[in-house]
Amino acid sequence: MIRVLLVDDHPVVRRGLRAVLADLPEIEPVGEAADGAEALRLLDQAVAAGTPPDIVLMDLQMAPGMHGVEATGRIAARPNAPAVLILTTYSTDADILAAVEAGAAGYLLKDAPPEELAAAVRAAARGETVLAPPVAARLLGRVRGPRPTLSQREAEILELVAAGLGNRQISRRLFISEATVKTHLVHVFGKLGVDSRTAAVAAAVQAGLIRM
Repeated sequence: MIRVLLVDDHPVVRRGLRAVLADLPEIEPVGEAADGAEALRLLDQAVAAGTPPDIVLMDLQMAPGMHGVEATGRIAARPNAPAVLILTTYSTDADILAAVEAGAAGYLLKDAPPEELAAAVRAAARGETVLAPPVAARLLGRVRGPRPTLSQREAEILELVAAGLGNRQISRRLFISEATVKTHLVHVFGKLGVDSRTAAVAAAVQAGLIRM
């Protein structure tokens, strides 16, 4: 039996995932967490009890608690760590790369049908890497041809620009100086080959570098 820990900040989503997994042969949902910190606590308890999960099905963005990338990195750093499968609605390059670099064994989108989810859980339990087709296509495109890339901070700032925030608001939100915000935006403009905030947002969305 493949034991699965569910991590998502939406109770309705967790309930739905539990119902889907409970109907699948050889797969058993064994716990639920609302964020990464709770997932780590439950994992500690399960390990102490001698019943650790085989798979952690992890959401990416969870508020206000620990997000999925940080939790994935902490889990992956443990000895005999369970495989972490990211299950999210986000498929930007920044999200995908951050999750993979943190040690995720796979990256799925929440619109995946139950049979695809089941196959991914079984594959991850066998030690295989699992990527949703749109995610695999993005990564393959990066390998085949050079594309602009943004750092996590640059993508974060540009997403706030897209949300309509000015430099001062962004600096307060991220606890950095306005000068730092401006420096990051200059770098973004150079990477994207644009000369305005509006053009930067449009180019980044088109390239899949930020989410809207």
